[in-house]
Amino acid sequence: MRSVLVTGGAGFIGSNFVRHVVAHTDLTVTVLDKMTYAASRESIADLPEDRCRLVVGDIVDAALVDELVASHDAVVHFAAESHNDNSLDDPSPFVQTNLVGTFTLLEAARKHDVRFHHISTDEVYGDLELDDPNRFTEATAYEPSSPYSSTKAGSDLLVRAWVRSFGVRATISNCSNNYGPYQHVEKFIPRQITQLIDGLRPRLYGDGLNVRDWIHVEDHSSAVLTILNTGEIGQTYLIGADGEKNNRDVVAALLEIFGRDAADFDHVNDRPGHDRRYAIDSSKLRSELGWQPQFGDFESGLADTVQWYRDHESWWRPAKAATESKYAAQGQ
Repeated sequence: MRSVLVTGGAGFIGSNFVRHVVAHTDLTVTVLDKMTYAASRESIADLPEDRCRLVVGDIVDAALVDELVASHDAVVHFAAESHNDNSLDDPSPFVQTNLVGTFTLLEAARKHDVRFHHISTDEVYGDLELDDPNRFTEATAYEPSSPYSSTKAGSDLLVRAWVRSFGVRATISNCSNNYGPYQHVEKFIPRQITQLIDGLRPRLYGDGLNVRDWIHVEDHSSAVLTILNTGEIGQTYLIGADGEKNNRDVVAALLEIFGRDAADFDHVNDRPGHDRRYAIDSSKLRSELGWQPQFGDFESGLADTVQWYRDHESWWRPAKAATESKYAAQGQ
């Protein structure tokens, strides 16, 4: 491969992947991004122009997608509407981007016989009970619980069908919750970090016992690049770093980093349909492709993330007030 098209490459996970590719390969990267509120030109602005270019456009634009896919050796498809709360307010953008957009990309990949990797989420599997010893595997049945997760589940099934019916050279990865640089302040960890930077109290949804399986975004990026290079066509790989933490423990860890009391937070209204627990078994990825996470210490990775938000206030500050206003209207 000499070139890769990265959809959603100006968003949180996509921009980190683009940075990882530029740092660790000789590939040239084209980013296709609609530049919604969750994307940022600044997230990739400092990358060398001869290695990375940005095309502003929509993945449902078949003519644009066809032109771009035809001139690249691979597509890595991050672009998605991904905020659960927004999907409850208005599911229509999720149907358009996650389903119609994925269909449009798959048709272009089929036409031009281009390698395709599809980025998905562990939320397609629904949730687990807090005391359930099991974790999600590639064989876990889909049981999505929101318009967001159901449209992502649907996009996964489209990819599988295009592999089987049309021979598209595609793989899928389902990843657990990411944290790290360049994540929008509407998301749980950066929201709490920026609250604490402003001297305010973190906000904990409901009882705070909901468990997420956290992975540093750099580990996600290295896993995706591994799958792109050596993954078996038609296969799904779960990406995780054994990082199960409940939200209360995450807030406690952040309070400790800021030198604040462990009880110095506010309970707010729970999120509608808030899944209880996610947990990833990534043994297939590790045993078959030899991938290992590098950020095994969550607390250390969290401290690095806090420092990044301290050092990059100009990046997140413009979105903070509007985000908090929206949450306040929801009692959160």
